[in-house]
Amino acid sequence: MEDEELVGLAVGARERAYVPYSRFAVGAALLASDGSVTQGCNIENASYTPSNCAERTAFFKAVSEGTRSFAAIAIVGGPEGEPPREWCAPCGVCRQVMREFCDQDTFRVILGRSGTRAGTFETRALALKELLPLGFGPEDLGRPAPGTSA
Repeated sequence: MEDEELVGLAVGARERAYVPYSRFAVGAALLASDGSVTQGCNIENASYTPSNCAERTAFFKAVSEGTRSFAAIAIVGGPEGEPPREWCAPCGVCRQVMREFCDQDTFRVILGRSGTRAGTFETRALALKELLPLGFGPEDLGRPAPGTSA
């Protein structure tokens, strides 16, 4: 799947965001290794702490449905009702969730924003290890890294 297509799916997920407090809508499209895509949006709560980011929504949804191998995630965000004009990087908690399930060298985090022509997107892809250097993972607890049998 092309990066721009995955970003388009993240934009679609963003339209379902529940953000009555911050009005900052985020959408994510998580690409599994088998080619399937799970979408997620941020979901807020009046007491704030129970709120959930779009990226974690996508991961938790995919994992709860049995998917455990991932290739990439596209993320877009910005003020509700406006096109995603700026890059929207995942928060630290979301980066740690990605680290739990993804190979930090090969998993791609694709940031998207509106392109210069209507209906197009600019993309910026980074390896997870670029966003979470020295992240804490299962191997730090004596467990095999995600996706390995060792």
